[in-house]
Amino acid sequence: MKISIITVCFNSAYTIEDTILSVISQTHQDIEYIIVDGGSTDNTLAIIDKYRTKISHLISEPDNGLYDAMNKGIKLATGDAIGILNSDDIFQDNYVLSHVATTLSEPAIDACYGDLVYVSQHDVGQVVRLWKSCNYDKSLWASGWVPAHPTFFAKNNVYKNHDLFDVSNRLAADYEFLIRVIGRDNIRVKYIPAVLVRMRLGGETNKNLKNIVRQNFEIIRAARKNGFNFSITRFVIRKLKIKINEYRNASLSLKGDVK
Repeated sequence: MKISIITVCFNSAYTIEDTILSVISQTHQDIEYIIVDGGSTDNTLAIIDKYRTKISHLISEPDNGLYDAMNKGIKLATGDAIGILNSDDIFQDNYVLSHVATTLSEPAIDACYGDLVYVSQHDVGQVVRLWKSCNYDKSLWASGWVPAHPTFFAKNNVYKNHDLFDVSNRLAADYEFLIRVIGRDNIRVKYIPAVLVRMRLGGETNKNLKNIVRQNFEIIRAARKNGFNFSITRFVIRKLKIKINEYRNASLSLKGDVK
């Protein structure tokens, strides 16, 4: 199975090398690696150039934000499956894509997802939160649940036969896409009960209160647009509980290595 991995970046010189190395070090070797750069002005492109022979496609040009860049990469992808690993993220280990390929080789499965850990910006070994998911049930959406998008891998036709990311959602287009294709359109998904991705803290959504509020409004709007009408108050309270549990799970589960 050929897996297309898309990395979106902009002025990511501090982190991009870690991301690239985590992709090219995978034991699963049939990888189409696509990097979409937003026209970086720091040392990002020079670092990417060190690994140019391992990169199938490189775009470097201005874009209309993160999700527009992702859409560009998806349109280029020719793999049997597609995953997105942003420039702040790394795979948990060298076997992630082997697990994904095995899971998606099942004809009855359209996509898969797993667990994710948030790590320190300056030390990817320092785990701060554990985003532990579960087997899919449609009722979970009303509780604030969503699979961690960086751990989401889908067969090519899931992306190509559905509309791509809605760029009018500046902070929650990944949520809108997932609730649309999983919740509304009922693609067949499977949970991999393991950490697949390490994500650095400090992303665009969480950099200030304004963005956090805006993201939650986008989430509620996306849910209603796709046929999920639930109480905003209950949704926010449940989501807060999920966040608290992520910190608690990290403290309980990560005294040793995350598995």
